[in-house]
Amino acid sequence: MRFERRNLLGLEELERGEIESILDTAESFVEISERPLKKVPVLRGMTVVNLFFEPSTRTRISFEIAEKRLSADTVNFAATTSSAVKGESLKDTARNIESMGIDMLVIRHSAPGAAAYLAGVLDCPVINAGDGAHEHPTQALLDLFTVRRRRGRIDGLNVLIVGDILHSRVARSNVFGFSKLGAAVTVCGPPTLIPPGIEDLGAKVSFDLLEALPEADVVMVLRIQRERLGDCFFPTLREYSDLFGLDEKKMELAKSDVTVMHPGPINRGVEMTPGVADGPYSVILGQVKYGLAVRMAVLYLLSGGELSSEDTY
Repeated sequence: MRFERRNLLGLEELERGEIESILDTAESFVEISERPLKKVPVLRGMTVVNLFFEPSTRTRISFEIAEKRLSADTVNFAATTSSAVKGESLKDTARNIESMGIDMLVIRHSAPGAAAYLAGVLDCPVINAGDGAHEHPTQALLDLFTVRRRRGRIDGLNVLIVGDILHSRVARSNVFGFSKLGAAVTVCGPPTLIPPGIEDLGAKVSFDLLEALPEADVVMVLRIQRERLGDCFFPTLREYSDLFGLDEKKMELAKSDVTVMHPGPINRGVEMTPGVADGPYSVILGQVKYGLAVRMAVLYLLSGGELSSEDTY
């Protein structure tokens, strides 16, 4: 199935074939990042604005590098030095930027639905780089791509997502993505961090990591979002880590070929120990690496361009 949508707002709305189309296209861009000349001219002459209202390291830099490797002109927006601090609305900010003749906009915002809102008021394509606790589609796509490369398939795998499910846009997008591609998804964490109705999205629920871990082919550990948490979700970080943090002792219960993931940034010693994060099961740096290829694929597909033989020199 060809990917013919104008925007990428979330994985909930995508069909399996559309997700696979993005992943298949990303395969074409892996090689570009591994060669001496890491550029193709498929977006030459186009301007992409990265409109980030929340802090970001991996996602923002990954998008910027992906845009430059496709030869686009890139503009990075910093909310703290913009007219947003003077009270300008999101709509006015985005429409003023679009009036300068940009071709695509990547947005990260704390409000769920911000990307969909802009897609309704702008003429240029919009990519959701994370909207509140709603979705983070390119993170889930790079997670799917990493697992497919590591395991050779997604169909039939048991995927365990551990941690702060309640506040995680990554968890939501991954539940949609892995389920649609044929994996069985279980979410695990304290009852206070499991959102009501998560089963309706296609996930099973477990409150016992030691029980769920042995069945998992893939374990995705999520960051404890301290900036969103009060004091009422669990007693202490130490207790959370004892029950739900991955360490070498717990990993003895896991399958010998288990794949360990984390979207970053990692709170080392809380969500996982350094021995697990940097150990043989970890594909965390692979996720970052493949994120470039996936975001290049998304930018390319939304641009409507055609990848010719001249573009791959």
